[in-house]
Amino acid sequence: MPVLEVRDLSIRFGGLQALEGVNIDVNEWEIVGLIGPNGAGKTTAFNCITGFYKPNTGSVRYRGQDVTRMPPHRKAAMGFGRTFQNVGMVKSATALENLKTAQHAKIGYDVMSGLAGASATWREEKELEDKANAILDLLDLSSIRSTKVGGLSYGTLKLLELGCALATDPDILLLDEPSSGMGPDESDELGERLLVLRKEFGLTMLLIEHHVPLVLRVCDHVYVLNFGRLLAEGQPSVIQTHPEVVAAYLGGEAPEALAQTQVTDEDAALDEATSDALEHDAADAPARRTPARKTSPRKAAAKASTKSAAKSAAPKATAAKSAAPKATAAKSAAPKATAAKATAPKPAASEGTPAAAKKAPAKRAPRKVAPADETASMQAGADEETA
Repeated sequence: MPVLEVRDLSIRFGGLQALEGVNIDVNEWEIVGLIGPNGAGKTTAFNCITGFYKPNTGSVRYRGQDVTRMPPHRKAAMGFGRTFQNVGMVKSATALENLKTAQHAKIGYDVMSGLAGASATWREEKELEDKANAILDLLDLSSIRSTKVGGLSYGTLKLLELGCALATDPDILLLDEPSSGMGPDESDELGERLLVLRKEFGLTMLLIEHHVPLVLRVCDHVYVLNFGRLLAEGQPSVIQTHPEVVAAYLGGEAPEALAQTQVTDEDAALDEATSDALEHDAADAPARRTPARKTSPRKAAAKASTKSAAKSAAPKATAAKSAAPKATAAKSAAPKATAAKATAPKPAASEGTPAAAKKAPAKRAPRKVAPADETASMQAGADEETA
């Protein structure tokens, strides 16, 4: 008779069929693996087996007894031990305190005796602490005995959670991804520990795991789930080369997906075109302009006033530039005009001419200097009038 027997297990969440007709058998002292891609329904099956979910159809039997509708705490008292995908421990407590808390179902004294501090409670507390220390030594975790678990690495937390499950004295142990957060060497050590635990404590295990080498090493039988249905089952060596299992992990439909593992001419041409496009984009990357940043309203107003002042000053600067050559020409023409006045003959003054006519009043020079040609013509006109 199997220790755990699951028959036609099905559960639906609204329009999603999470499990459909799943059958699993776990025999005495076996380590059975449950694998499959993400979202296949492995953790959902664990929740149905341990009582966290109530399946729509099907049954769960433990040593011949129907425990389908039994709550989790009663199953734990019967001999179900479980770890979770997300570590469920008291993060503010030490490793030793968590191991003692995991044994609460084995405590015989009542609340009032504990509050009063009766001698019987001290004796039981001593037994719980001795057992917790033994588990820490077994898992090589003695160095973190007084360390709060909130500061431990994820791999160490998963190993400590395994110790908490062992503290409940389980008959069957359900492990949900126990090697999560561990490296290859740590996963190998975990596999050795699981084999030792089965040998020394006579444990039966059902194991969810993505680390395929660990499954191949420790499992006696493997079930494969895909989209809530049982895809295949058998010994690890058979499952490893099963075409439908390989297709489920790599994608596609078996066995057609396995036949198309070589690169075709069209794939090669597409890869070449993609690489050329990437090189072209890399060459044009430096020439691309960085998009302009948005300017705040205050900065925009200041910038607009600056541009307006610059525009109003521009004509003045242009006039100054145009007047500069004329001023230069006037300076060069000034000596010539002085020489012309010195050489020009003075007209004789007549007797009847008034004194004012003899000497005309000097005209005030205009502010704007005329060019040299205009100055010469004006001087010649004045000479003619005088004559």
